[in-house]
Amino acid sequence: MASLTIKNVPDSLLRRLRLRAAANRRSLNLEVIASLESTLTATQVDPETLLARARAVRITPRGMRLTDRALAKLRAAGRS
Repeated sequence: MASLTIKNVPDSLLRRLRLRAAANRRSLNLEVIASLESTLTATQVDPETLLARARAVRITPRGMRLTDRALAKLRAAGRS
């Protein structure tokens, strides 16, 4: 397995990492690895999947037309 040395880590970041490591009952090293994994996994987005989801959200159901009047009525109903 490879090693990685990180230099010039700001004190505030190191403090937060140590607190998170303690909260998750992990060593500082394992916390850094977990943070890197979650960050890199979360940022990998397939553009086609994202566009398909956006298009699906934009589809208006049949027979429903959203107008200013309809939206105002829905807002008023939600506040009662």
